[in-house]
Amino acid sequence: MAKSEKPTYAGFSSLLELAINVPYSYTDTRLSEEIQVGKVNTVEVEVIHVSKLAKRLHVKAKIPIWNRFAQITIFNPKPYHYSIFKPGSRQILQAKVELFGESVKMVNPKKISIHGKIVPRYRCKQREDIHRRVVKESVTIESLMNEGLDERRARLILSAHTPDQKWFELYKRNGSIGPKTVEALKFAEALDHFVRMRKKRRRFKAKERVCGDISPFLNRLPFELTDDQKRVVGEIREDFRSGTAARRMIVGDVGSGKTMVILASAMSIYPHVSILMAPTSILALQLYDEAKTWLPKFFKTALVTNSLEYGDLHNSHLIIGTHALLYRDLPDALLIMVDEQHRFGTQQRKRLEELVSRKSDKGEKPHFLQFSATPIPRTQAMLDSALIDVSLIESVPFEKDITTKIVGRRDFESLKEHIKRETDNGRQVLVVYPLVEESEHIGYRSLERSESFWKRNFDGVYVTHGKDRRKEDVLSEFAEKGKILLATTVIEVGISLPKLSTIVIAGAERMGLATLHQLRGRVSRTGLKGYCFLFTNTPESERLKAFAKTVNGFEIARLDLEFRKSGDILCGRMQSGKGFLWLDMAKDEDIVREARRRAQERVLHPF
Repeated sequence: MAKSEKPTYAGFSSLLELAINVPYSYTDTRLSEEIQVGKVNTVEVEVIHVSKLAKRLHVKAKIPIWNRFAQITIFNPKPYHYSIFKPGSRQILQAKVELFGESVKMVNPKKISIHGKIVPRYRCKQREDIHRRVVKESVTIESLMNEGLDERRARLILSAHTPDQKWFELYKRNGSIGPKTVEALKFAEALDHFVRMRKKRRRFKAKERVCGDISPFLNRLPFELTDDQKRVVGEIREDFRSGTAARRMIVGDVGSGKTMVILASAMSIYPHVSILMAPTSILALQLYDEAKTWLPKFFKTALVTNSLEYGDLHNSHLIIGTHALLYRDLPDALLIMVDEQHRFGTQQRKRLEELVSRKSDKGEKPHFLQFSATPIPRTQAMLDSALIDVSLIESVPFEKDITTKIVGRRDFESLKEHIKRETDNGRQVLVVYPLVEESEHIGYRSLERSESFWKRNFDGVYVTHGKDRRKEDVLSEFAEKGKILLATTVIEVGISLPKLSTIVIAGAERMGLATLHQLRGRVSRTGLKGYCFLFTNTPESERLKAFAKTVNGFEIARLDLEFRKSGDILCGRMQSGKGFLWLDMAKDEDIVREARRRAQERVLHPF
C-alpha cells in the first residue's frame, strides 16, 4: 500500500471500529473426536454405497475416527450432491448426529472445505472470507496497542476474533462473550469515539484574547454563586483567555442559575459586544430584565423582538433578542450566546450559523456559548466533549420541595380538591394535555374537550397550545391574574410563573422522562411547596415510579437512557436507535472517563 493510501479496514472507518465488530457466532470445523448425540458434529466420512430414490439420496459411509457406519439422507438432492457422494470418496461433513442402533444417522449434512479451525462468523460489508482476511492482517496485539489500548484489553479483543480452545469452551458454556472482553470492547469503542471526534473538531483563532473584571457584577448580587456556577464561569473565562474561539455547551438543570453564567460571560467580554438569542419573546424579556437588574449601571443592554426594541443596538454591550436578531444590522460581536438552540427552526439555525461563522480576513471567529436546560448524563457530556466543550451545572441554588404523585381516574376527586385548595390560597395550577384535539387512539380527553369542564367548575381558567398565535399574551395574562392554565407539552421552557405550585400531566406514561422533568420544573421556582401529579392509565409503571423518587435532572437523564436503551443525546441528535455498539451511556461513566483521559494523552504524546 502506498504511503498516501488510507487503509479502509473492510469498510469500517477505523481499526478500532473494525476490531469492536467481533463475530456474531463461530463455526467449529475441528473433527469431533467423540460422538455428541443431538448436536452438530464435524466428521470425515468415506463413502461406501449410494442409493438414488425419488427426491432422496441415501448414502452409506464409514466414519474412521469413531469406527462406526453412518446412514446419511439427503432430501431434494441437487446435482452437486451426486458429484460429491461417490463410492470411495472422502468428505468432511457437518450435521446434527443421532444414533440408530450402532449406526450414526445424519440428515442433510453440510460439506465444508475449511476444517480443523474455529471459524468466526461476521456481519460484514463484503464477502466473509475477505473480511476474515482483513481482520487477520489488521487486528493484532501490536496494532491495537498502537491505537491506544493496553495489552490486556488488546489480548481480550484479539481472542474474540481468534479464539483458542479454552476461550471457545467458555463462550459455548455462557452463550456469549465474557464480561472482561465486553469491558475491553466498551473501552475501545469509547477511545475510538474520542480520537475520531477530535480529528473532526475544528478550532479557530479568537478575534481577541479577553477576560474582563466581573467583580462589579458579582458585588451587585445579594447571594453568592454556587460552586458549580463558579467552576463553569471559570472554564468560560479560561476559554476567553486562550486565544482560541470558544465552542462550549453549558448544560444546567431547571433552576440551576444558567442566567447568572450568561451575565458573567457577557461581563467577561466587556467592553466588547455580546449577543444572546432566546427562543421566545417572553424568555428574551425575562433575560433582559435580569440583565438590567444585576449588571452594573455602566453596562448597556438592548432588547430586540418582533414587537419590542429597547436600547441602542450599536451602543450596547449586550444585545438580547429572539430570532428577530437574525434580521437586524448587528454590530460585530466578540461573543455569541444561544439559549436552547435546538428549539430554533432549520432556517433560523442556518442564519444563526452564518452569524456565528462570520470571520475576519484572518479567519478569526467570535466565541460561541450554547445553553441548555435539558440535563444529560455525565457519560454523555464526556462523549460530546470530544467535539464541543461541555460544562455541567449539576447543583441548584436551593433544593425544590416538590412532591410527585402517580394518580389515575379513581383519584380525580381528591385531585380536584387539591386544585381548589391551591387556587383558593392564591396559587396557580398548570394542567398539561397530550393532545389539543380528540383522538380515539390516545385514551385521554383532549384539551379542547376538557376546556368546558374546567371553566364550568373553576374561575380564572386560561387555555393555550403550540399553534395558538396569542400564546405569549395568554401566558403573560395568566401569570398576572390566572388560576388554572390548560396547555399542551409545548408550554414554554424557562417561563417564570412564581405563583405556580401544581402541575397535572395527563398521559404521563406517553412522555419521555426528560419531558416530564422539564414540565415539573415549571413549579416551585421561587421556593413554594410544589406538587406534580402524573395522571396515567398505567399507575404501576416502573419508569414513572423511578421518576417520582427524584427531582435531580441529571439522575433523570440517566434513568431515561436506562429505560429507553437509547440516547437523549445532546440537543436531540439521536432520538432513537442505539448510539453505540457496546457502550451503555447510563452505566459506563468510569470506562468513558478513562478512555477520554487516554485519548487526551495520545494527543499530547502520540507515540
